[in-house]
Amino acid sequence: MAASADQTRALDQQIFDEWPVELRALFDGSALESKVGFTASLLTVDESSAHVRTSLLGIGELYAPDSRTLCVALWPQSRAARAIARSGRAALTFVFDDAFYQVQLALVPLSADAGGLASFAGTIDSGEAQRVRYARLTAGITFDLAEGSDAVLERWTQQIEHLKKAAGSATNGR
Repeated sequence: MAASADQTRALDQQIFDEWPVELRALFDGSALESKVGFTASLLTVDESSAHVRTSLLGIGELYAPDSRTLCVALWPQSRAARAIARSGRAALTFVFDDAFYQVQLALVPLSADAGGLASFAGTIDSGEAQRVRYARLTAGITFDLAEGSDAVLERWTQQIEHLKKAAGSATNGR
């Protein structure tokens, strides 16, 4: 009996240093309207206070140009943008496909114009997905767009295009 009880509580953990195929598809910058509601938490450390800060990002602020990179668009005056500029480190957490994901990123600023946003390219240091057999994660933090959703989708489309151009410029210089 104890063996089967342990089996139902077992943690299924996947470690990765490249985006799994399904996450590359999530962050590929396409079909944004079908991904509305997806939210990720970007965790940074404020060096002056040593507090962990969370910024909530939508799908229009995240773009994976290749299997090991994630580009992020942030408001330039945000605490997250300032913290990343200083430390070059952040963690991205989110729920997807019944699992909790946490991805440690080493980030550098993208020099190309990002439409007035602070943009960064992050390389995956390590990532992990966690599932338990006895329960399914059905959502993390999610949202619906309010009035003006067309304008938000248009802004996101432009942001992704800026990230694509900036990511292309950064990878051509490697």
